Amino acid sequence: MPAWGYWIPVLLRTRLTTGMGTSSSGADFATAVTLSTFKKSPAMHPDAAKLLADYPTIEMVEALITDCNGAARGKWLPVDKLSPLLEEGIKLPKSAVAQDVWGRDVPRIALDNGDIDGWCHVVPGSLAPSLSARGIDQAQVVLTMFTDQGEPVLSDPRQVLARVVDAFTERGYVPRVAIELEFNLFRRPAEDQTLRDILPDENLTGGNLYGLGALDEHAALLEALREAFAVQQLPYEGVLKEAAPAQYEINVAYSDDALSYCDQVVRMQRGISAVAARFDAIASFMPKPMENQAGNGMHMHCSLLDAAGNNVFDNGTTEGSPLLRQAIGGCIEMMADSQLIFAPSYNAYRRFQPGNHAPTQPNWGYDNRTTALRIPASPSAATRIEHRVAGADSNPYLAIAALLAGILMGIDRGAEPPAPIAGNAWVDDVDNTPLPGSMADAIRRFSTSDTIRQYLSATFQSAFAELKQQELLEFERRVTDFELETYLSA
Repeated sequence: MPAWGYWIPVLLRTRLTTGMGTSSSGADFATAVTLSTFKKSPAMHPDAAKLLADYPTIEMVEALITDCNGAARGKWLPVDKLSPLLEEGIKLPKSAVAQDVWGRDVPRIALDNGDIDGWCHVVPGSLAPSLSARGIDQAQVVLTMFTDQGEPVLSDPRQVLARVVDAFTERGYVPRVAIELEFNLFRRPAEDQTLRDILPDENLTGGNLYGLGALDEHAALLEALREAFAVQQLPYEGVLKEAAPAQYEINVAYSDDALSYCDQVVRMQRGISAVAARFDAIASFMPKPMENQAGNGMHMHCSLLDAAGNNVFDNGTTEGSPLLRQAIGGCIEMMADSQLIFAPSYNAYRRFQPGNHAPTQPNWGYDNRTTALRIPASPSAATRIEHRVAGADSNPYLAIAALLAGILMGIDRGAEPPAPIAGNAWVDDVDNTPLPGSMADAIRRFSTSDTIRQYLSATFQSAFAELKQQELLEFERRVTDFELETYLSA
């Protein structure tokens, strides 16, 4: 769990206000200049000049945009393209951020409009060096997508979050957010092994929660990961062994800039996967890889600051302010409609089992880890909501957007939450209407929700429902080994 001190922030949120650059197809095919010529060019962007002065060995730039599934999309570019990238951006099809989980086009998104392009602009301040096995020979930027007219493309998850953050800004509030990243480390399968062969024995008793010996087993990998985070100045606060076998959690420091924070989180996820591969391992954010063990979650924390930097959830008591109760009420009211964001995959719904570290009803409690929303025990100045529903495969931009949208709706409507749960929520709240328990139910709820349409946009609602419906249909047409074993000779 991230440390959650309290301090008056300096607000540094930067909006993209650059004009739309003009495209020159010839520029993409121009004769490449040598690196030394490029570095002496008077037209070099100042950010590029500084980076290459500090890291002259950089030869490649990764331009990264995150799609609705949380997958990294984009391009690798030679370093002589860095200044044009920073000044103008690059074009990618709008459908690149709204493909299905296998990277396939969704016809109603990609084809109905001729698969037109969007302008991907570099997020200001996102240029950073990147550490690989060879040293620092790469750079990385984060992109976000606009139309040719300069309007945000609302199938871009970052733009969905920006829309919600802007709504808080209009009301004079700043969200303070944090995320916990859970994942598994599995050995990479040999040529004669299946993926199931690499999973730990399901009969293991316990996963050595908080065990330092389990960290020792991956000491070299975890140290390489710390070094990679340090090069990019990512908000790493440590690692611990989680409850399931081969399960770990990265603590990520909180931030008052939700957009930049999610940029950092997706970079950390990409870094975790890349470093694991160097050590012949697989880092998995799959929500439920093992049938009889706890799955991987992505718990989120949020408080709300006013213009003076005061936490508006704090009233000096352990109960919290009326605004806290309204925020809780809104999150609970919107939770079922948002379940497709928190549980975006077919596998994600296997994680929601009573007693298995994943909530099954929309409820809340004070310092209660069996509820969907937990108000952690802390000094009153650090009063916050911990949202415990999202799986590790949830897109960080969208998960934070859905959490903030629930808070915003609760405040807008003066929502009143139900009574808090003090005991075991899986037992004491069994009569409460459960959250959608299947991907099909979640798609139906999400696609017809007026609150999703109002707070996250109709464009995003339509695109996300379409691409998830395509994913669901692919799973539903497959015949599994278990079905064959059960029914073939029955």
